[in-house]
Amino acid sequence: MAMLRIDHVPESIKMNTPLNLIIPEPGEMKGLPVRERKVLYLLHGLSDDASAWARYSNIEIYARKYGLVVVMPSVGRSFYTDQPNGQKYFTYLVEELPRYLDEVFGIPRARDNTLIAGLSMGGYGAMKAALLYPERYFAAASFSGVLSLDVAVLPPPDDPMRREFEWLFGDAAGIPGSVHDPLVWLHKLALKETAIPKLYVSCGLQDDLYPLNNMFREACAKMNIPLEYHETEGGHEWRLWDMEIQNFLNFALNPESSED
Repeated sequence: MAMLRIDHVPESIKMNTPLNLIIPEPGEMKGLPVRERKVLYLLHGLSDDASAWARYSNIEIYARKYGLVVVMPSVGRSFYTDQPNGQKYFTYLVEELPRYLDEVFGIPRARDNTLIAGLSMGGYGAMKAALLYPERYFAAASFSGVLSLDVAVLPPPDDPMRREFEWLFGDAAGIPGSVHDPLVWLHKLALKETAIPKLYVSCGLQDDLYPLNNMFREACAKMNIPLEYHETEGGHEWRLWDMEIQNFLNFALNPESSED
């Protein structure tokens, strides 16, 4: 596999932004060009960047196994949102980046070829993309994701993270039920007459975000939205995320692994 780093200036972000790609070598193509391959958008967490998955997991090995193109963007601490300062990180993820990769590398944009997944903040971003644009992704996963913005689980008022959340999303009291709330995305998805992506969620039992993942699971059940849900011993750690990206790819790409 070839590992590429690109530094470009997206119009939606207006600053130099790293982008990491894993692409099959010519000798590994086996008659299947890039345009016909599955593409995995793989999103980093709050304290990481585009290099994290390649540094801390075995994603290159899994990409070779499935013949995947893997796209790993950098979005800083944006929570994959269009920020108040005008930097549109969500627009970059779902609009500008796929178009750029198609035009420059021939990487496909078709729904049947496109998966998206992420950890922690990246799990939030992956579910946001898939639930709001189900016509663009056939499968999506969140590992230890921020899958609820219930005010009861937000950082306390004196926590710097609370101020960061409020800068991104507005006053804490208004976040639940807003356009930023994953449970609102589920309601919108339930009302759409479109195919639902194959959804996969996992979280460690000792993870501080475990209650948020349970909220999301319960909401899916109430709305009859199919969800593959996994929980296991462990916390917020790469050991679990490396295992779960394998489980997700098996779930999404091996038809015999699910009832779909």
